[in-house]
Amino acid sequence: MEYVLKSKRLGFRPWTQDDLPLFRLLNQDARVMAHFPNPLPEEHVQIFFQRLADSYRENGYCYFAVDLLESGEAIGMIGLMDQNYDSDFTPSVDIGWRISPDHWRKGYASEGAAAILENAQKFWGLKEVYAFATEKNLGSIKVMEQIGMEFKGSFDHPKLEDFPDLKRCVAYLWKSNSGN
Repeated sequence: MEYVLKSKRLGFRPWTQDDLPLFRLLNQDARVMAHFPNPLPEEHVQIFFQRLADSYRENGYCYFAVDLLESGEAIGMIGLMDQNYDSDFTPSVDIGWRISPDHWRKGYASEGAAAILENAQKFWGLKEVYAFATEKNLGSIKVMEQIGMEFKGSFDHPKLEDFPDLKRCVAYLWKSNSGN
């Protein structure tokens, strides 16, 4: 398998049609989507899948499919996407992750997100990357802190206005150490 990037245990690659079952699982599993309004209906899964392909083609990054290097098993997604909704933190590039529940609590999100950030400037010319999560998503906030991102503030997410339990979100920021 050819990977865009590797970490100690993970390989990052663009999605293929063969990955649709995993992609569907990640976006339709109630546990994975607990901090989103709802699991995605099939039509939205297809739109999101195409959005990732378009981002990879245009930018060289997306929320990549992530494989375990040891077995080749696809376990989730970790990567970067452009965000342009109306907030003090956008437009920006954000880092995000979704890992299959069978692989939670093994450090994959932190390892993968750290690898993406370590290469964000070298591979994609990025000097800063944000991460966003609902205030109740303590697991993702923990990952943001573990990978050295800095808390930049809280905000009401404009796409979550109809979801009072989810709309209050946090923003964390990573900045490149390079002066380039």
